[in-house]
Amino acid sequence: MDQGHHHHHQGQVHHHFSVSNIDPGGGDRFPQWSIQETRDFLIIRAELDPAFMETKRNKLLWEVISTRMKEKGYIRSPDQCKCKWKNLVTRFKGCETMEAEGMRQQFPFYNELQTIFAARMQRMLWLEAEGGGGGGGAAAASSSKKKTTAQFSSDDEEENEDQISEGEKAKKKRKLKGTIHNNPQSSTTGINSAAAAVINGVKEIMEEYMKQQMQMETQWLKAYEMREEERRVKEMEWRQTMEALENERIMMDRRWREREEQRKIREEARADKRDALITALLNKLRRSEDNVQ
Repeated sequence: MDQGHHHHHQGQVHHHFSVSNIDPGGGDRFPQWSIQETRDFLIIRAELDPAFMETKRNKLLWEVISTRMKEKGYIRSPDQCKCKWKNLVTRFKGCETMEAEGMRQQFPFYNELQTIFAARMQRMLWLEAEGGGGGGGAAAASSSKKKTTAQFSSDDEEENEDQISEGEKAKKKRKLKGTIHNNPQSSTTGINSAAAAVINGVKEIMEEYMKQQMQMETQWLKAYEMREEERRVKEMEWRQTMEALENERIMMDRRWREREEQRKIREEARADKRDALITALLNKLRRSEDNVQ
């Protein structure tokens, strides 16, 4: 069964890679997606991911995404958005199976996809914790396997749903149940390993997020201290300038008062001289009149 599933997955990978270059409407090739457009698309897709996990009939959701993209200025049809998502998931899966970190750097949207799938797994783990506890061992293993593999299966089920008949679906379900029943220990071990890997991935993301938050806070504090120091320096310079201006105003006022005092003294002296001259002139006139008489 694992070999058959592997070949089926390879077929899906080939389909995902080829569908990006084909126009479902038979027209020209799609316009190239820019990096910013893809990031905006992933933000919208992440917001609607819980809704995608709740239903398989998600044609309406892709129409909502297309409308949201138009609101941001991107003209993309629902089919174009759907194909773009499948291609991104396929590339993300390819990076997940590779050891080299350089391969992940070639896929610039790896972190966005990892965040979406980590949040999806976290929601499934919460749902399992809220409703867990009941059922037998085989049923619990089957439930855990469904929740673990659903991290990517919701995207694959949407593509396969229109191609697989109801009889084939029932046959696959019976085959899956038989495999789990025949080897429950191996299935449970694989599930636990996958769950542990996802949990570790979530922990790494949270640790990296906290590390970034601490770095941002440290940078913000340094910037705040620098701005505060600049403010104190400017305030000190302003105070010194104001003190200098006040001292200059006081000196100018003092000099003005001194000049005013000197002016008054000179005016008084001139007035005294003038009075003395007038008095002398009047006395002289009186003596002249007396002599004439």
